[in-house]
Amino acid sequence: MSKPQGKLTIHTQQRGAELGDLFGIFFEDLNHAADGGLYAELVRNRSFEFDPIDHRDFHALTAWEKVERGGGKAELSIEQSDPLNRRNPHYAVIAIHEAGDGVGISNRGFNSGIPVQAGEEYRFSFYARRDASLDEPVVIAIESKEGIAHGKATVIVDSSEWKRYEASITAGETDYCNRLTITTGGTGNLYVDMVSLFPVRTFRGRTKGLREDIATLLADLKPKFMRFPGGCLVHDGSLNSDDRNSMYRWKNTIGPVEQRPSRRNNWSYNQTLGLGYYEYFLFCEDIGAKAIPILPGGYDPHHKRIVPIDELGPWIDDALDLIEFANGDSDSEWGAIRAELGHPEPFGLEYIGIGNEEVGEPFFERYTYFHQAIKAKYPAIKVINSSGPFAAGGEYERGWQSARENGSDLVDEHYYQSPEWFLANVDRYDGFKADEPKVFLGEYASWGNTYYNALAEAAFMTGLERNAHAVGLACYAPMLCNVDYVNWKPDLIWFNNHEVFGTANYYVQKLFMHHQGERLLGIEASGFEKLDTAEIQPIQGAIELGTDGSSVVYSDVRIVNNDTGEERAFEGCAAELSDTAEARLAGTDKRFERLDVVDWSSYTLYATAMRTDGPKGFVVSFGQSDDDNRLYWEISGWQNQDSMISSRVNGRSSCLTQSLFTVENDVTYKLALEVSGRKIRAFINDELMHETEDKIAVIQPLYYSSSTEDATGDTIVKVVNMQEAAVCAEIALEDLQAADGLRHVASYELSGHMPQDENSFEQPQKIAPVEREFKFDGNSFTHPFPAHSVTVLRIS
Repeated sequence: MSKPQGKLTIHTQQRGAELGDLFGIFFEDLNHAADGGLYAELVRNRSFEFDPIDHRDFHALTAWEKVERGGGKAELSIEQSDPLNRRNPHYAVIAIHEAGDGVGISNRGFNSGIPVQAGEEYRFSFYARRDASLDEPVVIAIESKEGIAHGKATVIVDSSEWKRYEASITAGETDYCNRLTITTGGTGNLYVDMVSLFPVRTFRGRTKGLREDIATLLADLKPKFMRFPGGCLVHDGSLNSDDRNSMYRWKNTIGPVEQRPSRRNNWSYNQTLGLGYYEYFLFCEDIGAKAIPILPGGYDPHHKRIVPIDELGPWIDDALDLIEFANGDSDSEWGAIRAELGHPEPFGLEYIGIGNEEVGEPFFERYTYFHQAIKAKYPAIKVINSSGPFAAGGEYERGWQSARENGSDLVDEHYYQSPEWFLANVDRYDGFKADEPKVFLGEYASWGNTYYNALAEAAFMTGLERNAHAVGLACYAPMLCNVDYVNWKPDLIWFNNHEVFGTANYYVQKLFMHHQGERLLGIEASGFEKLDTAEIQPIQGAIELGTDGSSVVYSDVRIVNNDTGEERAFEGCAAELSDTAEARLAGTDKRFERLDVVDWSSYTLYATAMRTDGPKGFVVSFGQSDDDNRLYWEISGWQNQDSMISSRVNGRSSCLTQSLFTVENDVTYKLALEVSGRKIRAFINDELMHETEDKIAVIQPLYYSSSTEDATGDTIVKVVNMQEAAVCAEIALEDLQAADGLRHVASYELSGHMPQDENSFEQPQKIAPVEREFKFDGNSFTHPFPAHSVTVLRIS
């Protein structure tokens, strides 16, 4: 073995902060994570409630087709005059004109079709009634695209009133591209609603439960908690819980599934709410994860819908009632409802979150009322505040100020950044205080599912772990993605209608969850040579003025060298730019105008800007080497409410700081962008908007953390090597109690992959940990950490 290049010393008796519930998971219903995903229902649009409000292409018969066989003729329509229930009023009517060999409807399911496996049993159910031919069989079949039946069942719809019918179908073949058909003969009308097909084999065998393969992959992580149900869908919606596009209101999601109202998902599809709060709590219990439900705080930042303060009562009651639903005795109002659903024992809820990545004073005004009411009635519940969707800036600070003022237990931080940002910010939480609200890193990921992304996240996670005094909870996001319904990527787990795989990021998360430990141990590095790195360069390169979706005019443009006073003026340059839809259509669009290439280390750009048309505003690009490597200042941003400075590295962006700002038409704005080294300040109308630094990642010899596990007494060491060469290190265990004989080490290692490698359906475990075991004598041993590797050493 090579000579050690340095030493990692673990102080086995130097106990640090408790790690608690540090690493968990986050479920949000986007990318068809629920319907068409974890929720095992195979029928799409089962209650004929799809609507253009969900997606512009949707209608009540989306995923359904009329079936006419052997000369049969029928008319298929949707009615709502005599519904099964008023919350889901639509149902299908099959008017039989000529029976032929059968008429009816078929459903094509999700993805390529309805998947079945040979020998597996599937449970069909629907509600139906008919006004004639009450003894005529209704044939339920799972058929291939070619019309070959892989399984059939027959029911008799014997009533003119709505009635539930069930049947069991065993598949004779494996086929992932099927249709579910419902056909009949006779005369009159057959009325159909709430058509359902579930595999009998679900996770933990729960009837009409969760897809076994996806749920098993989640359970295998062994997460400490699960945050649910979002995400933006929590607060993006109307204030009326009865509206089709309402915010996510938990009381709509419990009880009989046929009575749960169909709802718009803000990711532009339909959600049946078949996977509701009761099912979330059950799943958390099944996988040993603590539930962290997130509730809306009476404010929709997407559309500026605001509940008046004096009307917050029902919203606060929703939070209090949810806690009672989870924890109340079975003789309490909401505890009794839980018991009626089948769970008389309390779920033992410990956390509740109010709001999701909130921005704007209206939310924080309302948060106080929620916090006080929850703490007054349930003081032991840990209440989670919000700090917006940015890693720094005005709204981030507003969230933290609210948390400190209210005594929030945790603050929910969200950010999606480049892997380079994560490497540059491994020490992000080093200066956070133990006696303040703790960080809940409720959403984070680097842009990508490559091995390199996973390595960068692993390095960052050692920093989360080392700062457990300040970081209480953390979960990667998003978690699930159906490959045919992508709203957002990267994602932790990808699936289609019959396969699923974990990404490289998944296996990093799994390593950290399986080997978290209960308490930190002191660990320090010594003897390693600092890597040869080029001197960190100041921000230099091209400067461009631009616009996003608007028409703008720039004037009085100049760049000043802050050290020498040299000035470059650009009279008339970039006088007018346009990126409106009309300009693009006419071919007259011009989004950017290059000013100059700056090689100064300290300079200020001055400009006067005015928007003349369009919904957004101004973009200033600087430090640019090409389109994929630059910094940029956006003034308007998302929905024209942000001013943001971002860094783009290799095509992946990181928002460095954000504050609220709105651009108005025909208003003149004085802009100043000051760059000094890698520090940046930005002013609008002489007011300081941003002060930030674009940190460059300086790769460390190793990234590391250590903990101890109470149940086993094991010492756990995590090491990430981001270098292109292996690093050999001495592992020294100070103050370790004497052992009889050799000590045992279990090693779990990710290594041997190219940075761009990814897992896939074809190679689902191309990147996965390899386990090895070895023994050593005494209190130290030498261990090689391969290039580009993540290693967990469990020493017993």
